[in-house]
Amino acid sequence: MGDDTLDNLADQLVAEASGMATEAPAKKSAASEDSSHKDRNLNLILDIPLKVSVELGRTKMPVSELLNLTQGSVIELNKLAGEPMEVYVNDKLIARGEAVVVNEKFGVRLTDIISPAERVEQLR
Repeated sequence: MGDDTLDNLADQLVAEASGMATEAPAKKSAASEDSSHKDRNLNLILDIPLKVSVELGRTKMPVSELLNLTQGSVIELNKLAGEPMEVYVNDKLIARGEAVVVNEKFGVRLTDIISPAERVEQLR
């Protein structure tokens, strides 16, 4: 899928989402027909692979410092301890959260999700 196709699809999904929030309830048969149309549209994108990443923090360092890193070195990041981590999907911020440990694996508990309108603006 090209970028234009994804942009158009994102615009359609946001328009449908905002339309669902503002429309008055319609007749039951029209609502079920509209629902099946939306399900079909959503099914088109359910199998698209996405890159999900969680950022703990960032830093900049010269190559000389990078080459001097050894096991046990500490890298200072631009975030304070306890600050929320950022969750990105395809390099676009979608949420913030806190680190958790589940079954001896790290995870992220989402504490703040970026609104759909803000997420679509990031696509442009």
